[in-house]
Amino acid sequence: MKRVLIANRGEISVRISRTLHELELESVAVYTAEDRLALHTRSADRAIELRSPRGYLDADQLIEVARAAGCDALHPGYGFLSENAEFAAACLTAGLRFIGPPPSAIAAMGSKQRARARMAASGVPLIPGGDARTLFEASTTALRVGYPVLVKATDGGGGKGMRLVQSETELASALERTRSEAKSAFGSDAVYIEKAIENARHVEIQVLGDQHGRLVSLFERDCSIQRRHQKVVEETPCPVLSPETLAKMAEVSLRGAAAIGYFSAGTFEFLLAPDGSFYFLEMNTRLQVEHPITELVTGLDLVKEMVLIADGRPLSFDQVTRRGAAIEVRLYAEDPATGFLPSPGKISLLRPASGPGVRDDSGIFQGALVGSNYDPLLSKLSVWGEDRSQALSRMRRALGEYAIGGIRTNLAFLARVLSHPDFATGNYDTGFIEENLAELLAQPKIDADTRWLLAAAAAAAARVLDDAKAGARAADGPSVSEPSAWLRAQRSSLKW
Repeated sequence: MKRVLIANRGEISVRISRTLHELELESVAVYTAEDRLALHTRSADRAIELRSPRGYLDADQLIEVARAAGCDALHPGYGFLSENAEFAAACLTAGLRFIGPPPSAIAAMGSKQRARARMAASGVPLIPGGDARTLFEASTTALRVGYPVLVKATDGGGGKGMRLVQSETELASALERTRSEAKSAFGSDAVYIEKAIENARHVEIQVLGDQHGRLVSLFERDCSIQRRHQKVVEETPCPVLSPETLAKMAEVSLRGAAAIGYFSAGTFEFLLAPDGSFYFLEMNTRLQVEHPITELVTGLDLVKEMVLIADGRPLSFDQVTRRGAAIEVRLYAEDPATGFLPSPGKISLLRPASGPGVRDDSGIFQGALVGSNYDPLLSKLSVWGEDRSQALSRMRRALGEYAIGGIRTNLAFLARVLSHPDFATGNYDTGFIEENLAELLAQPKIDADTRWLLAAAAAAAARVLDDAKAGARAADGPSVSEPSAWLRAQRSSLKW
């Protein structure tokens, strides 16, 4: 392997480029017209424009570009075509190593219903559920497993195509809306019913395997802090998982991976009930967004391992141990105050957090334009500590240091999540954000004197800048040394 095409964009493309450079492999990035000046195009040895209207989803063009650039391998990152079995097979047919699992394993886990059947045959515990091809069948399944239930897209993922149904009266509407959303997002309107496990945590097991039959577990990640089924904060270890339950989760994950001939990086996702029982949700046959915290506690480079595995080499380590604790938060270009709507624009200021134990996986830079055509994820901020207490303190400090201007982000929202007493004690589940949303969105209270001072200072700074741009200070403007009279004049005009 000498040259690798990265069939992705943003922070994950940058992150893959870095490992390829360390392995002394050439990296080729791809970009659409909107991403021409993006950071990932500068991080690779070479960048090639995708001219297809389908951009990063055009499998044929990606393979054509890879072959034209002389690549002998392709890394799909996450999202886009990373879990498309046909794309993986097409890469192999074109003579490209696919840096991921075999197409057969992707196909086996691609449909949630097929995955459930496959895992059940391997003895992996499943959430009670069943088919929902018609309203009658959905109603029969829901009554059998008991309300509340989830209506879920069979080919879904990423929190899309999923609705909670509390009673029979809500079922028909939820079924129709989920089918419509599934058809739009995944090209299939197939759905199924699953029992909703109340007050559960979302815990996943990272697995890694080579083509020589060796499969290992790299411990767990707790991904329970979610908004609309989309992960926001992840940590490892899980604050409430016992060693015995972890061992059982790891054992069934490895058994499930072996049953489909799996190799490369993959993740088994489970719901952990308050009584300690756990149930299989799905398997992600790719690199996870939250993989940095596993790397921080194990010292491994999962992208490096994926590359070596695709090259036919065995895992590079004999044993793996976990040291300390790690937390990751996802920084999005979105405005929590407007229902988390995307916030595109130009980044006018960027000051990432740094210091001991801090890692920033970013796809942005000061002056970058954030568009609205792609996922609004800007950066993944991760920290490591000797224990959870130190990791939590470091994350709070890092969030306080991180500064970004020109666009609205969820930075302050994340800081409030990390400062919440229930998160501090580890007493949370997948309903944490929904249950505490009003509190997490509340703006900090500022007394009247502080408010007018802040506003007056901002107005004074803006006026000084305007004078500097004009080349001369206005005759009645404030001087830098004596602004008090002008500031006092502003106080009476401030409206709150």
